[in-house]
Amino acid sequence: MKNKKLIISTLFIGTIFFAGCTHKPEYLPENSPKSSVVTMGIDRQDFEKAASDMAKSLLSSGALDKRGGGKNVVMMSDIINDTTQRFDVKFLTKKMRILILNSGKAIITSAVGTQRDDLAQDSRKLRDNEEFKKSTTIQKNTLYAPSLSLSGSILQRTAKANKDDQIVEYYFQLSLTDIKTGLVTWEDEVVIGKIGSNDTVTW
Repeated sequence: MKNKKLIISTLFIGTIFFAGCTHKPEYLPENSPKSSVVTMGIDRQDFEKAASDMAKSLLSSGALDKRGGGKNVVMMSDIINDTTQRFDVKFLTKKMRILILNSGKAIITSAVGTQRDDLAQDSRKLRDNEEFKKSTTIQKNTLYAPSLSLSGSILQRTAKANKDDQIVEYYFQLSLTDIKTGLVTWEDEVVIGKIGSNDTVTW
């Protein structure tokens, strides 16, 4: 199910409006971490929080469980960065991969997907190269096809809080798709909000 982790009420917006200037970027109360270093952009702690919350939701949903036993093979698909910032989405997906693998509930494939290891395919070309011992090359029919695909997007919304400050919200959205049926079996969203001076840039 799709759960929204952050709701900014009209009352809270009104409170910000009359609160005066806020020059130093800070998290909205719902998102305050222990770190004292905050920017208006997406920080390391933001990726960690999003990955942690998403992984907890996914692991507790039962969507990774395989009928009849065994483990599903998960492929990392497209994670679209639709913000004003340039960053590698692996900051998010790598943490997700670690949490999923450490849970023991599923296996991640690097043979296919957007985060594949090209050597998994390239090494198979060696079987026709006579310079390599046949017994050390990889035989056919050894790769595992994925059964589930994890995809998503990271969105950004910016709004004025008052004449001096702005609110920036980052939406981390992920979906798990059953590749055989094409059905989405899990979705979730983590929203992280920050407030800071209008003079503070987010890139």
